[in-house]
Amino acid sequence: MNYKAARETMVDSQIRPNDVADPDIVSAFLKTPREAFVPSSRKPVAYSELEIGTSEGRALWTPRDTGKLLKMAAIRPSDIVLVVGAGAGYEAALISHLAETVIALEESSALVEAMSDRFASLGLDRAVAVEGRIAEGLEDQGPFDVIYVCGMVETVPEAWTRQLAEGGRLAVVTLGEDGVGRGSVFTRAGDAVSPRHGFDAFPPKFSQFDRQKAFVF
Repeated sequence: MNYKAARETMVDSQIRPNDVADPDIVSAFLKTPREAFVPSSRKPVAYSELEIGTSEGRALWTPRDTGKLLKMAAIRPSDIVLVVGAGAGYEAALISHLAETVIALEESSALVEAMSDRFASLGLDRAVAVEGRIAEGLEDQGPFDVIYVCGMVETVPEAWTRQLAEGGRLAVVTLGEDGVGRGSVFTRAGDAVSPRHGFDAFPPKFSQFDRQKAFVF
């Protein structure tokens, strides 16, 4: 299979038509081999308009959703970025072409080791994988210019917003009580963090951040 051609087709059919035309983001998608981040059995469909499971509770989103959230995050070349729930590391790899440094946070030592090997094999020297609890972020390495979350959430942990630098952005898809997922960016200004909602999306969810269910008598 010609993965380079498939990557170009993905960009032309799934990224640019969905209002993601920023040259740096487009270039990041073209430089990042998506097939390197999926199980071997799924490589033939790596560039399809699909969500692809990579490990328990982790998945690559559709290219459209990833591209649109990257656009909302407005990552700059000088930014330090934390990727939460990085899974196989695809989003961190993309961001490594946009930011100064990207730290990929995962809870499993096996995932962290696999990511580290993958980053090394692809020559991604701006990306590093770290083990830790995703709900806690990585306070000792913060504050961060951008925190990018690789799963939809119903609630946003205060630990994440607390670790944003002044003007920092938390990019995440939030699931509203109306059942609609929305690409969102929470921006810190002083002690306040204000949300801005954009595109509708329904990527795989991190269930550990679900709202507590109210008892009904």
